[in-house]
Amino acid sequence: MGARVPADQRLGIMIYQSPISPGVSWYEASVGERPEYPSLDGSQTCDVLIIGGGYTGVSAAYHLASNGLSVILLEQHRLGDGASGRNGGQLNTGQRGWVEDFETQFGFDRSKALFDLAEDAKSHLLDFAKQHDISIDYMNGQIDGVHAEKYLKDYQAHPEQMARYGYNHISYLNRQEISEAIGTERYHGGIRDTGTGHIHPLKLLVGTGISAARAGAKIYENTKVTSLTTNGGKVIATTQTGIVTANKALLAVNAYGGNIEPVSASHVMPIGSFIGATEPLGKDSPVIPGGESVSDSRFVVRYFRKTRDGRLLFGGREIYTANSPREIERGVRKQVSEIYPALADVKFTHVWGGYVGITMPRHPFVREVMPNVTSIGGFSGHGVMLSNYTGRLYAETLTGNDDKLRMLRDLKIPPFPGGRRFRAPLLFLALNWYALRDRF
Repeated sequence: MGARVPADQRLGIMIYQSPISPGVSWYEASVGERPEYPSLDGSQTCDVLIIGGGYTGVSAAYHLASNGLSVILLEQHRLGDGASGRNGGQLNTGQRGWVEDFETQFGFDRSKALFDLAEDAKSHLLDFAKQHDISIDYMNGQIDGVHAEKYLKDYQAHPEQMARYGYNHISYLNRQEISEAIGTERYHGGIRDTGTGHIHPLKLLVGTGISAARAGAKIYENTKVTSLTTNGGKVIATTQTGIVTANKALLAVNAYGGNIEPVSASHVMPIGSFIGATEPLGKDSPVIPGGESVSDSRFVVRYFRKTRDGRLLFGGREIYTANSPREIERGVRKQVSEIYPALADVKFTHVWGGYVGITMPRHPFVREVMPNVTSIGGFSGHGVMLSNYTGRLYAETLTGNDDKLRMLRDLKIPPFPGGRRFRAPLLFLALNWYALRDRF
């Protein structure tokens, strides 16, 4: 733990390894100024307690404090040490899942409302970064590749379906076009989305935290909540160094909740995801010459993109025993070489892992899990823009507008089968089955 300094005191570049995830990320090495916040020392009271220093928590802290509420945020390690600071950085479009699937399940009107909410989330993220002068290294464009021919018809029809929702930024790419756009012949076709892009996720998180502190939120790092209870309408969070008593609380821990609260734990499952960053590939590299981010049609999705300085950031999930940087590099290198054979021996400068919070239907989990305690998480790999936005929406519910967050709260999220003892092994088997299916 470093020295305790005010949020506004800017620090130089820091190489810092997350204590809850293996490997130093390229984001940590390149984020530049990363202020540290003190640990809680003694007992305090507030209007709203936030547990978790990721996107949802720091966004809620900013919007609540800006509206005059007293806010305390507790983070067990440092802001951004979880998925918010270690993810793929892709914004995507819409909810997790295509509008075609949502429309089948919910009908057009509700599907359109959920899509519009996600588009509002995208605009909110970009507008917030601009308004608060947060340099997030935004790069425009996303490409989705078809890894198996059986999906081609769906991808060919998708641009027209999106146009029905008023979204006209998507076009189909045939095999030659996607080969030229990505720099590999591994995909049969795909789609290009010019209405979205990708960012440096830790820069956004750090900047939002600074904005929250400036707005008056009290942020405490290295402060683990050991118990969360309610009594007489108050929420009580106990830590090793003090107790926080609040009128309301937001549980924004996503995949890193542990056993702090059982309802969230039964509905949001952590799964590992792993990323490698190569050395800069050079200006003449044929890899993603347009600078878009890329994902593919696998259920166990692969995602990759180039940074502003020309590195390939490549992420995936089909690595089940990676507990060290060396194991992560071996698994990521195998996947990179499948798509880019010429990069089989490329040098990786950083490799890292982290946990993504998923739910059974891949929809966000939003629920009051205890009296006056709301839990938000389970963004299922779609959290860069949705989690920031839900933090804002939670703040709006406490200041008189519950309309938009209710759309997510009304989604039916079943618990994972198997209970605490068997849900992880069952999910492991399911992901292995889907990974096997992705090969055909």
